[in-house]
Amino acid sequence: MIPHPGLLRTAPLQGETTASLICRVANRYGLEAKALRSWWQWRNPQPRHDGGNTRADAEVLLNAAGRQLLADLCGVEEDVLARALPSWTREDPKLLPGEEDAVPTAAWRIAGTVAEPAAFGCRLCTARRTGTPARVVRCAPRWERVCVRHGRWLLDADADQPLEHLDLRGVPEIAAAQRRWARVTRRAVRAGAGPERVFALAHAVVARWWEQAYGWEREKVWPRRLHLVAGGDAGGDLERWRIVGRDAVVFPEVVAVADALLDPAMAELVWVDSGAGRPRALPADGMFCRRLGERVGRPWLGPLAATDYGGPLIAWMGSVIRLRRGAQGPPGYADDPWWVRKEHQSVSMAGQLRVLGKEKKAPGSGRMWRAVVAPEQRVLITRAIEDAEEQLVQLRGVQTGPAADVARQLLRGLGHSAGLIENAWKRTALAAVNGGMPPEEVARWAGMPADALMDMLTAGREDDG
Repeated sequence: MIPHPGLLRTAPLQGETTASLICRVANRYGLEAKALRSWWQWRNPQPRHDGGNTRADAEVLLNAAGRQLLADLCGVEEDVLARALPSWTREDPKLLPGEEDAVPTAAWRIAGTVAEPAAFGCRLCTARRTGTPARVVRCAPRWERVCVRHGRWLLDADADQPLEHLDLRGVPEIAAAQRRWARVTRRAVRAGAGPERVFALAHAVVARWWEQAYGWEREKVWPRRLHLVAGGDAGGDLERWRIVGRDAVVFPEVVAVADALLDPAMAELVWVDSGAGRPRALPADGMFCRRLGERVGRPWLGPLAATDYGGPLIAWMGSVIRLRRGAQGPPGYADDPWWVRKEHQSVSMAGQLRVLGKEKKAPGSGRMWRAVVAPEQRVLITRAIEDAEEQLVQLRGVQTGPAADVARQLLRGLGHSAGLIENAWKRTALAAVNGGMPPEEVARWAGMPADALMDMLTAGREDDG
């Protein structure tokens, strides 16, 4: 029991979760958080990860009596807490007024479902404000994750991993990008686009590049940054560090892409590349993608970005072109250029870590692919798939004209696409066999006899030679 609630004042931090504040109040009174939480009646159990660990991004919603109790314990007025805590005034069906409204009652939630995604706070900043370097969890957008004062990237709190921050002292360009984001925000507001939507699109574009960068021999910036934020060498656990460090490492490029997509001059280049009044397919050497590559410090990136069919950047370009032409898509088609389709949204760190954990427990899983297949082979497979995809996309535009001409073009194009797909199929099967997969297993996956598969792969090796 606390003899004198409010005797020790505990001020909230801006954006702090209510759950985080309760933990700090308990620490202030020398109690365990669990002991202090017993002062409320709880409607549901505390959220946990699959492994049983409690979630750092768990949030608490309180009824009126529960809010009054916490205000008394903090020694702070409720209006102060309302301004600081994003979840303070949020209602919940489990906490509707009723007969038990006079009893302090609480319900557990996940912070991201109540307000913005949760991130860890900087312990050094917390110590400076409160005198104690306690753990704090705050609701903060991903463009506010740099602690400029202490050179730290504050990590998402929703993942089951021990790190709270990454050291940015060796990569000052990341903090500089956060300062530039303020100008991008003002530009987004003037353009009538929500900054959070612009950021989400830019992040989706760059996160897709991040996944493709394994095959980019000329990419030198991201590997350097990744090793620096990993403490000097990410090689010992590269897959995990690529997940944990991604958002920090790519942040300067995300800001640069967001700034470029808001630039009317860049939108004009998209229009010119599309043929303006005389529509044509977007070229691989288009001016927009070439200029975008230059703006992110990679002059060689243009053709790679321009031929990434099915990605968020091409989708944005298509929306810009349709809006300029005044064309309408099919019923229900979204022509909002800042809308990010679900399949284009970047996977969070927590989601990627869950997949990685499952892959580590499953021998022969997707994680092993990069370990056993040479980068050169992976690049060839990727290119073969992209060539087939590009060919199929081009066929969409040849379905007008005399029946004989259309049939001839479609059949020739489909035949060529089938050959490209077979090439990708053979290269994938060969990489699997060379990676140590039993030929019988690969043959079963391919739906053909093992002998026939080996004969085909042997012939393929001879043809390559």
